[in-house]
Amino acid sequence: MSHYLYFHYAATWRIAASVCLTGLCLLTVSCQKAPGTARDQLIYISEEKEIALGLSAFREVLKNAPLSKNPEVTLMVNRIGQRIAKAANKPEYVWEFAVIEDEEQVNAFALPGGKVAVFTGLLKYTKTEAGLATVMAHEVAHALQRHGAERYSRGILEQIGQLGALAGAAVGGIDPGLAIGAMSAYGVGVALPNSREQETEADFIGLQLMAKAGYDPKEAVPFWERMSGCPRKMIGKFCFRSQSAIPEFLSTHPSDVTRINQIEAWIPQAMQYYRPALTDPIKPQPSPPVLQ
Repeated sequence: MSHYLYFHYAATWRIAASVCLTGLCLLTVSCQKAPGTARDQLIYISEEKEIALGLSAFREVLKNAPLSKNPEVTLMVNRIGQRIAKAANKPEYVWEFAVIEDEEQVNAFALPGGKVAVFTGLLKYTKTEAGLATVMAHEVAHALQRHGAERYSRGILEQIGQLGALAGAAVGGIDPGLAIGAMSAYGVGVALPNSREQETEADFIGLQLMAKAGYDPKEAVPFWERMSGCPRKMIGKFCFRSQSAIPEFLSTHPSDVTRINQIEAWIPQAMQYYRPALTDPIKPQPSPPVLQ
């Protein structure tokens, strides 16, 4: 082996070893238990910094997104959001809720620090305030569980793992680009499984939050049935939505059947927190405009 190659391989391994050692240090100082589930979490960012990042990102979104001009929908989203935020009991967060006018987006999202947005395209599936509370409680749960900070921290570990793959590829004569591409394509590491764990955790915590906020947790099941596009007993059999062919083990979300089965199993526990609201009863949402 030439002196140049020896130096190259030795340097590569030194870098990989140094980065991996850094990763081990992160693990020793950043492991914690997720609230409500006691799941092990790795978080390498302070909550204060995470809140600041969430606020900055939310302001950027609101600056560029078309906000709904429907006062009834906006009031409804804020009303549900504030009830769930009260149930969340997280005074460090300044909760904000926004409605983005986009009929094509069937989605909602949460940013760190209690910033939640709902797209109007979701309303055709939520149907009732309890249906919308299902989604919003799920998003609030993402914020409470600090899933964004966890994904950020997991990304650091993935970079460490990729540097290790580079070192191994250099010694084994494998193209480093192909090695990293394969890892990314198949989700080798921790990203996909933990994303599914986060989604399941948000379902579990969200179900309790909506119950504490006065929304019947049993209403979560028909909402997810509507989202699947199929009656419960037909999901995965003779009725398929466009993305149903994606295998669950390569998805960041639980399959429709898995999600509904899990929620049904958790409902008795969530019902212990449920006290129907004496005011602000569940009302049907206004029908969204029909797109031509």
